[in-house]
Parts: sequence; structure tokens; C-alpha cells
Amino acid sequence: MFSLQTIFGSGKQFYGLLEAAASAALDSARALQVLARAPSGSSPPLDEFKRTRQREREILRDINAALVNTFVTPIEREDIEALAGALYRIPKAIEKFADRYALAAGNLRGIDFAPRAAMLEQAATVVLEMVRQLRGLKLEPMKELNDRLGAIENEADRLMLELYRDLYAGNYDGMQVLLVKDFFELLEKAIDRCREAGSVVYRIVLKNA
Repeated sequence: MFSLQTIFGSGKQFYGLLEAAASAALDSARALQVLARAPSGSSPPLDEFKRTRQREREILRDINAALVNTFVTPIEREDIEALAGALYRIPKAIEKFADRYALAAGNLRGIDFAPRAAMLEQAATVVLEMVRQLRGLKLEPMKELNDRLGAIENEADRLMLELYRDLYAGNYDGMQVLLVKDFFELLEKAIDRCREAGSVVYRIVLKNA
């Protein structure tokens, strides 16, 4: 039950909830890094990914409930909803990779996902820092973080082009071509989800700074 302080207060609890969502996204990226460093072809446990997704669902539910029950919010409601949704999609994309990896691990021996997983962890770390700095609505530090996130995305795009060149050059057999393309594109999508969340934060600051 929400108190009168919650209803008529400043709504600062939203910052804490959004930070918790960004932290859950980073935990999911870190779990993927552990998976990527596991012995090649081993079947990974998925419990951590499931727990993180559940945390994210609960946080999103709390944010939606707070939006209904809070009269004053520190930033526009639409922006809170957009950012919460963008953060929710990060661990969702990561869990999709992990689920498919668990099914295909035996056919992925020798494929190194660790460098790309490290880039995803870097992107999720920047997103968390951006969300933490949202309270201050300071444009310059947020621009610097947004540029860092853009640089990570650009590097990921460059590596995807290199991967496509390898695939087209015939460096993999038929089955591996499909698997490698699919799994690296899933990682690319997860990095894109981080970029989307960062873009939402940056737009919020531009509107309110």
C-alpha cells in the first residue's frame, strides 16, 4: 500500500527503481561473460539469467505501480516508462542468447564469444552509470557517457562486418555459418538494447537540463 508521502511526495523513489533495473541488466551481462568464458562446448547453467529476468520483471511492476499511485514524478511519466521498458529489454535479449546457447553448446566448440560479451558488459556498465547520474540532470557528463556508449556500439558494428567477411570467405562449414551468424547477431542486439537505453537517458537530460 502506498502512503500519502508516496502519493504527494517528490517521487524520488523512481530513481532508485531505475537504478535497480540498470543494475539487474548489468548483472545479466556479467553472467553472460561467465558463460562465454566457460570451457568450449560445455552446457551452461541458466539460473542466474532466470533470476535476473525475474528481478527485472518485479522492478518493472513496481515502477508501473508507482506511476499509478504517485502524483508527482521527478521527470515526465512517459520518460520513466520509456526508460523502464528499455532497461527491461537488455536482460531479455541476453537471456535469449543464453537459452539458445544452452541448446547449441555442443556445436559451438572453438567459437569465442568472450570479446563480444566483454563489450556487452562494458555497455551495460555505462548504462548503469548514466542512470545513476540521471538524478543530477547534468548535460556534460551525460554527453561524455553517451559518447562512450556510442563508441562501444560502433566497435561492435565494425566487428560484425569483420565477422560477415569471415563467413562469406568460407571459413566456417554450413552449419557453423548459421549458428555463428545467429549467435553473434543476438549479442549485437543486446548491445543495441544498451544503446537504446542510453539514448533514452540522454534524451531525458536534454529535455530537463
